[in-house]
Amino acid sequence: MINSLSLRDLSVRRGGRVLFEALSLELGAGQACALIGPNGAGKTSLLRALAGLVPVEAGEIAFGGSDPESARGGGLHLVGHQDGLKPARTAWEELRFWSLWCGGSAEAARAAAEALQLGALLGFEVRRLSAGQRRRLALARLVAAPRPLWLLDEPLAPLDAGWRTRFGEIMAGHLAGGGLILAAVHDPLPIPAKTLELA
Repeated sequence: MINSLSLRDLSVRRGGRVLFEALSLELGAGQACALIGPNGAGKTSLLRALAGLVPVEAGEIAFGGSDPESARGGGLHLVGHQDGLKPARTAWEELRFWSLWCGGSAEAARAAAEALQLGALLGFEVRRLSAGQRRRLALARLVAAPRPLWLLDEPLAPLDAGWRTRFGEIMAGHLAGGGLILAAVHDPLPIPAKTLELA
């Protein structure tokens, strides 16, 4: 399992241009890092590179001694800027599918729905949910199928103040259990965090 994240002299190129180079970060169990920078600086590309979805131009990514393939396959969650939900499915169908796909259970999906107060919405098609409700449904996957490393792209963007606070509590609980969080944000995270800036 992933107990640390280490980036050494990392470079990523997209569309023929280098987004960033010589990037380094050390993140240990129980730590969070806010990834900041202007639009187009490469925040999303970095998260996707860590998840193995974007090739690395140079440098090294290490997951605390774990084999990168198995670490990515069972040790991390990536919640992108887009929620990645099928609009014609019900909220329950989506949450149950993703929970089982990621190694959780239907019971864990129900518990996650309650934790994010989605119980009354589970019978609705995803397309009928508000932006904030869809984001809560996407974030429920983190609770339904626990994995140590959370890669989050603008996780708080559509949430109101109350839900930003509540998700901050969920993040704090994840860190207290030895988890790690790397989140691309424009607003401050509601938890203590390191900062890594992409210019």
